[in-house]
Formats: sequence, structure tokens, C-alpha cells
Amino acid sequence: MKTQKLLIALLFVIMLTSLSSCAPSGYESHESGFFSGLWHGFIIVFSLIGKLFGSDIGIYAEHNTGFMYWLGFIIGIGGFGGGGYSARR
Repeated sequence: MKTQKLLIALLFVIMLTSLSSCAPSGYESHESGFFSGLWHGFIIVFSLIGKLFGSDIGIYAEHNTGFMYWLGFIIGIGGFGGGGYSARR
């Protein structure tokens, strides 16, 4: 019972953090790199839900480093669904 409450609280904190991280960060002077792309790939589902409701939420960072950001973004999208490896035979 105690571990179930702890798990629910942990999931709530993770969900709240994920939803708040979809907010636009404004224009910053630094470019987003690999790890920012990875994070944006992980939270793309929440960003798309926000876009459906008309929020001004970006799907990806406009100021990025190019290939490394793109690579992190693609890996993040693939990591969210587990890829084809999780398919049952």
C-alpha cells in the first residue's frame, strides 16, 4: 500500500514535469544540442497534445546545432515507443 502511494506520487511528479517542460523557453542565446533534442523527442506526445488544443508550443527547438540535435530528436522519438524491439512474436 505504501509503495503504491509512492509510485502514484512519483508518476504525478514525472507527468507534471513533462507537461511543464513543453512550454516554450523563449529565445535564448545558446543553441540546443543532442540532449535537448533527445528530451524534445521524449516529450513530443505532450507537445502534440498541446498543439491540438491551440497552445503556442513548439515541437522542436528553432535554435539548434543541426545534425546532433536532429539525431537526439530521432533517438528520443524512437525511445519513447520502445522501437520495433518490443514487438511480440
